[in-house]
Amino acid sequence: MKKFFRAKLFLFLLSLVCILGILPSFSACKKSVNYFSYVSELRDNIFLAETDEYFLRAYSVVKESPYLADGIVMESSRRIEIYLVAPQGDKNCAISFSVGEKSYGGEMSFDNVKTEYYLSCTLDVSCLREINFSITYGEKTVLLKACSVLNGKELSAKSILNGLRQESPEPFVALTDKYGFAGEIYIRLIYEENPYYYVGIIDRNGKIYAFLVNAITGKTLAKRET
Repeated sequence: MKKFFRAKLFLFLLSLVCILGILPSFSACKKSVNYFSYVSELRDNIFLAETDEYFLRAYSVVKESPYLADGIVMESSRRIEIYLVAPQGDKNCAISFSVGEKSYGGEMSFDNVKTEYYLSCTLDVSCLREINFSITYGEKTVLLKACSVLNGKELSAKSILNGLRQESPEPFVALTDKYGFAGEIYIRLIYEENPYYYVGIIDRNGKIYAFLVNAITGKTLAKRET
């Protein structure tokens, strides 16, 4: 009988240790989740340039590969994505630019659906404020200076995510258990006269919790579930 009560007392004390955090090394009691490590797409800078005939936008991104909205985070890489709207899509178009002492660029492909040229390459331009592009469009060469939409007042993507967790904890709680976070997160900087962040939380059944957040104040402007 004494052994029985001792066993119950041990289990009670062990539970109390977990609840109060008296034994930090007992990591199974509580697992800290780094939600930013579950970001499978990040867009953290946008560069824009426009003339009467051309409109260029370039994105600084981190994307997983393969790129799938399946709630599972895969290995990702830092890239620059360049999109160009030109007078027509029936001419060969190449683009070149330099960052530091290295040159980048190549032949751009044309998207018949979006009617724009496209090029992507591995490169980190997240901290740049401008990029000078040289475009060869048919027989014509055009120089475009693309400037970042950021002015230094914007919150970082990590700060946006932390603030969203405090303001709207429900999807994070719903997808978190002792094994971690059962989903993936998209954080995209967007620009429509002012900078905003789109944050999408995707579970493994395809459900999406979507938020539109002010990039400067961190305030949620709209949200929906699909």
